[in-house]
Amino acid sequence: TGVFPRWNFPGAMIARKLGPALAAGCAVVLKPAGETPFTANAFIRLAERAGVPKGVINIVHAADNTPEIGQVLCSSSKIRKISFTGSTRVGRILMKQSSDTVKKLSLELGGNAPFIVFDDADINLAIQGVIASKFKVTGQTCVCANRIYVQSGIYADFVRKLAAAVSAFKVGNAIDPAVTHGPLINASAVNRVAELVEDAVTKGAQVVAGGKRIPSLGPAFYEPTVLTGITGDMRIINEEIFGPVAAIQQFTSEEEVIESANDCDVGLAAYVFTEQVSRATRVSETLHSGMVAVNTGVISVASAPFGGIKQSGVGREGSKYGMDDYMQMKTIVMGNVNVAHRASI
Repeated sequence: TGVFPRWNFPGAMIARKLGPALAAGCAVVLKPAGETPFTANAFIRLAERAGVPKGVINIVHAADNTPEIGQVLCSSSKIRKISFTGSTRVGRILMKQSSDTVKKLSLELGGNAPFIVFDDADINLAIQGVIASKFKVTGQTCVCANRIYVQSGIYADFVRKLAAAVSAFKVGNAIDPAVTHGPLINASAVNRVAELVEDAVTKGAQVVAGGKRIPSLGPAFYEPTVLTGITGDMRIINEEIFGPVAAIQQFTSEEEVIESANDCDVGLAAYVFTEQVSRATRVSETLHSGMVAVNTGVISVASAPFGGIKQSGVGREGSKYGMDDYMQMKTIVMGNVNVAHRASI
């Protein structure tokens, strides 16, 4: 098995891939993200201390030549499965490279999660939910709320409360217990977030909180940001942000917001806030997402399968279903077995 975890959860991603692979009896070639190599080294050391035989878990580090390593693993007939977490663009490449050897694939790819708040929702609960979903890991997760839809009856109140909460965040060194948010992974990530915000503002969006780099802290810091006046032609709702920017749109009807939420080529996570159980059930079933959270901003737990539909990938990780992607079903049909025994009865 060739395993490619991403950098944003280097420990959890490795564990979620290595665990079922080893349980199913697979040896592993682990290619950690170049941004976070040392977590993988720690896993290897712990595996050795736990008695895992040498050669069962193998690790290959690289930064600049990662595509070449991916090509080798995907094209090798000795590798029977690839498990990758990362962008949809790279996932497509790995899928093509694996096609000649018809590998089994687990691809956990990009998302563009809708976060829908209806008029009847508990606003304070929804604010807590969007903070948990949008701003965890400084917005750098594939299940972060990317498109925030708020119904017109509570829109102004929601924006005001969220802007106040975000403005109260403290960005800095995480060693300081008062700090709530740290840097992005690197300066390139900040550049991309700044470009998305600039594009939105140029096309008419309003910045109601944040919206700037923080050079005094370093090149990888960007203010937690809230934008309103978002329209469909802006990059910020058509691309995965992967940064601390909440882009808020107003909607009127349930039908309207479902159509907007489903109008994209990925479908990993979605969030729905409403006090009506019937609406929660109806909307959850209608959304084109592999996972839906209702009245909570937390969507990933070990006991639940994790994965998406459409171009958010194939396969599932976590839960008992996560084992399926590391195993093959075999049918054995037996006839005329133990004939002598039957004859003696």
